[in-house]
Amino acid sequence: MMAEAQLFVSQDEFTCSICQDTLTDPVSIPCGHNFCLKCLTNYWNQSQVCSCPHCRHVFMLRPELKRNTLLNEVIKKLKKTALSSPPSQNYAGPGDVECDFCTGKNFRAVKSCLTCMASYCQTHLQPHYEGDALKHHKLVDPDRNLKEKLCVKHQKSLEMFCRNDKMCICLMCAVTEHNSHEKVELETERAEKQKQLEATLSEVRRRLEKKEKKMKEMRRTIEQTKISVERVTEEQDKSFTDLIRCVEEAHKKLTERIREQEKREMEKAEGVMEQLEKEIEELKRTEAELKELSETKDHLHFLQTFSSRCLLPSDGDSLNLTVTADFSSEDLLKELSGMEKHLEKINQWNILQLNPSCREAPIFTLRPPGPQSREEFLQYFCPLTLDINTAHRHLHLSEGNKKVTCKDTKAKYPDHPDRFDHWCQVLCREALTGTRCYWEVECSGDFMNIGAAYKGLSRKRVGRECILGYNDKSWCLLCSDSQYSVHHNNKRTVISAPYSPRIGVYLDWPAGSLSFYSVSHTMTLLHRFNTSFTEPLYPGFWLNDYCSVTISHLTPCDH
Repeated sequence: MMAEAQLFVSQDEFTCSICQDTLTDPVSIPCGHNFCLKCLTNYWNQSQVCSCPHCRHVFMLRPELKRNTLLNEVIKKLKKTALSSPPSQNYAGPGDVECDFCTGKNFRAVKSCLTCMASYCQTHLQPHYEGDALKHHKLVDPDRNLKEKLCVKHQKSLEMFCRNDKMCICLMCAVTEHNSHEKVELETERAEKQKQLEATLSEVRRRLEKKEKKMKEMRRTIEQTKISVERVTEEQDKSFTDLIRCVEEAHKKLTERIREQEKREMEKAEGVMEQLEKEIEELKRTEAELKELSETKDHLHFLQTFSSRCLLPSDGDSLNLTVTADFSSEDLLKELSGMEKHLEKINQWNILQLNPSCREAPIFTLRPPGPQSREEFLQYFCPLTLDINTAHRHLHLSEGNKKVTCKDTKAKYPDHPDRFDHWCQVLCREALTGTRCYWEVECSGDFMNIGAAYKGLSRKRVGRECILGYNDKSWCLLCSDSQYSVHHNNKRTVISAPYSPRIGVYLDWPAGSLSFYSVSHTMTLLHRFNTSFTEPLYPGFWLNDYCSVTISHLTPCDH
């Protein structure tokens, strides 16, 4: 029994209340309290009244202090026992759960008992392992919030979860007000909620990855924007130097517009980055909280905080915002190379602006005023019909001569002077001149030309003078394996742009421009030919085997 009793003696029970350390040369005074000889002597020497530092009992005569030999031996043995005790028997520090049964300076608790609703150090926990009455108590990792695990109404342990009311309940609640409800053990409900948490955590990580990727893209875009702006500015400087007398005003205005657009794009990029930084910080914080919640072993704490923790913040639309970095002044440079007579017109050119109702970035290009949104282009819509008298015999027309398909079989077309005999080409019946026109086509296949030509384009030969875009009488966009190139007078320019099966063509005959657009939910300029048209233009197509082109039926409302 003595050996067992020693297990419950803690070194904290022999602590001097003056120095808060284990007694050294312990002395006992008449009131029954013990102190270090040196500590008590110093305390009384500095005090006008001789009293007990612990209970404040006042002594009329200063007691004679003698070392308590028995107590001193007990402390020595206790210290030896402490040196041989497991390293886990440590004093409680900041953040540790303290033992509820230590006196003086508490040891760190190693377990909490949900039955006793108390926490125990290694020494005071021993009866739970050895006593028959305590062996069946439920022990958990140290928990400082044991009171939260009790039912407020019945003061019983919360051991079940009511799915109807979405709350933790005790066994008494289960047989009373929750009797007819669906109830499960905490572990069962935790497993279900854990799956939801993992899904939420996965979504947080997915969003975080996308936003971090977007942040990198924004940084690259800013650098590309700066480089592009500098490049365009240098090109303008070089071109305008040769024409300084005539173009000073145009040079100044164009440079200002480029800088203004740069400023707007930079401000937009910085705004996007600022929003992304906030959203990334919030998602990282949410990820940390969810990870901490996911790893906790406390089912009750998990379930009580699950609903509030798994509410994701609004994702916002930062991932959909884009900033354009590529400025192009190719068209302007061509105009400036030899057409001083157009300087007044160039002085009115603008930077293509972003449509406020559209989230897609614009193509930065210096261009004369004209339609910018698809709605504006549709105001110039021109209905077209394929001319069967020009169609090569391998081209089959359908849908009211709105669709053309290239097949192995030959159509039984009669001979006609306008018919293409060698190349699989066809022109439209409409002659476009002196106005602005817009049309769209849907393409299917891997190789085709979309363009326009003068009526004098050769029909009966096999050379380049008959091919759409390969002579001075025609212009075309070649779509090949989801890539683009433009052709005129045997000159080829490769286009880097997103592929779309729908192509828009805008002809400004008076201004001498023929533009090709990739059409999706935005209008992306692929290329613009600038020249001076001298004759009416006929839209036309060249098709490879099993390719088809359909002329779209549009109205100004199709936007």
